[in-house]
Amino acid sequence: MEANTSATGRPDPFRLFDEKSQSGLGFGFGSGFLDGPEMPLPPPPPSVEVLPSQVSSNVEFNVEPIDLDGLTLLKGRVSTKEVFGLSNSDLIPGKYEGGLKLWEGSLDLVKTLSSEMQSGKLSLTGKRVLELGCGHGLPGILACLKGARAVHFQDFNAEVLQCLTIPNVNANIQQNLSATDDNNSAEVRFFASDWNEAHLILPHVLADDSGTKNSQTVDQAAGYDIILMAETVYSVSTLPSLYKLIKKCLCSPRGIVYLAAKKHYFGVGGGSRRFISIVEKDGVLASSLVSEVTDGSSNVREVWKLYFK
Repeated sequence: MEANTSATGRPDPFRLFDEKSQSGLGFGFGSGFLDGPEMPLPPPPPSVEVLPSQVSSNVEFNVEPIDLDGLTLLKGRVSTKEVFGLSNSDLIPGKYEGGLKLWEGSLDLVKTLSSEMQSGKLSLTGKRVLELGCGHGLPGILACLKGARAVHFQDFNAEVLQCLTIPNVNANIQQNLSATDDNNSAEVRFFASDWNEAHLILPHVLADDSGTKNSQTVDQAAGYDIILMAETVYSVSTLPSLYKLIKKCLCSPRGIVYLAAKKHYFGVGGGSRRFISIVEKDGVLASSLVSEVTDGSSNVREVWKLYFK
């Protein structure tokens, strides 16, 4: 999808919701999604690991630099129509979840992670990192560049991984790391699945399926040290399964989750506050607001940190 260009000549990030849209949505869901009874979703695509060698050669892939407070990363561009046969504004629940667009929350998350590292509150060196709903994968790419031991990228669609994520990860690593750089040693893998089945194919999951802390049943080396996700909490119906997945994958007791999202997604009911309410009601993880973005380009955006109590 082609990004809009601002007066400065820099590409604007894609918006999950366009406040000027009559429905409050920045993409099309198809007739009946917001009106009338909710239609049952089709079965999810099969859960698979996508190998780097399976990158698509049939879709045109281009990159452009994007400056994030002094950090330059590459943003890939592919056509939604080429990959899925959809117009650039379409999002089809259960088929395509918007992974080819660069959402604002992804940029917020990269900036927050950089700030956390600069202030000494976060280190990615030697960590196992999982990015859920990765799309372009910019937060996970940052982890690759900052010495993570393993970075695993997950998205709903294998096509997103093949056509966008893998080539974008490769382009950024080649751009930022030399062939002799010792930091260029992260184990990078890619997984396509929905929230309900991702734990079946992800390598680092807890032995205790409930995800609760239990020193007798949970291998302290299991799980991911850091889970990253941006713009993953817009759909109310998927929030419980997303939270269950986090608890199955987060290393106890020192694992950390960074969530970037809009405070509210008008029109579909999700948002960071809706998700945090689920976390607080469960009582296993604590939450703290790390940053709030009110730049006027969209409704209020937030970055939250979750950790074991």
